[in-house]
Amino acid sequence: MLQTSSESLLAIDDLHASVDGTEILKGVDLSIAPGETHAIMGPNGSGKSTLAYVLMGHPGYEVTAGSITYKGIDITDTAPEERAQAGMFLGFQYPEEIPGVSVVNFLRTALSNRTGTDYTVLELRLKVGEAMADLGMDPSFADRYLNEGFSGGERKRNEILQMAILEPEFAVLDETDSGLDIDALKVVAEGVERLRSDERGFLIITHYQRMLDYITPDVVHVFVDGAIVESGSADLADRIEDAGYDAYRSPAVAG
Repeated sequence: MLQTSSESLLAIDDLHASVDGTEILKGVDLSIAPGETHAIMGPNGSGKSTLAYVLMGHPGYEVTAGSITYKGIDITDTAPEERAQAGMFLGFQYPEEIPGVSVVNFLRTALSNRTGTDYTVLELRLKVGEAMADLGMDPSFADRYLNEGFSGGERKRNEILQMAILEPEFAVLDETDSGLDIDALKVVAEGVERLRSDERGFLIITHYQRMLDYITPDVVHVFVDGAIVESGSADLADRIEDAGYDAYRSPAVAG
């Protein structure tokens, strides 16, 4: 069982979860303290994205055992919107288009729900404009419909923009590097680095090591067949890049 500290921002204890009766998470143990950045690396199909969705309370996933504790409170059965209001954030691997909803109006609604403050459009535009400049985003994006017609890099920048505006206390980034060229990857990574603080925790989920060339995690975890099978310092990512994941697979999974 996971030994958690009262200092943990997020604690996952023996977490099991299923989709349509098929077990995907098979006993995940993880503890992240305020100010820590953890990276989870694993092959495709290992359950990494399932972990991200379960952490945010996606209704399509059933937790069958274990618990998730956030800021000392058990949130295993808490609704997604309550987790978001409490300061949790998920950056999607494939952000969805939302036609008819502009970026600035989406952010205004989200921030108002997050903080309980009804921001004016002008207040939001000033805040969004500063964050967009930091991320190298065209100011006109603020009036475009959310992700509609956006390139892959623009969508990922928009996810980091949301995070910069909402200022969550804990953020999960699910393969944010997926589909990015090197320039877009650098911009996204720099945006994440700006938001790192002694109070905020990050869980970065990735398949490749390249994201970690620009974001140095405090801890790297190897995730295979629904569970963490090894943890170590940042140089573990380099060893995975050199040797691959086969050494961590059971014979049944590898075969």
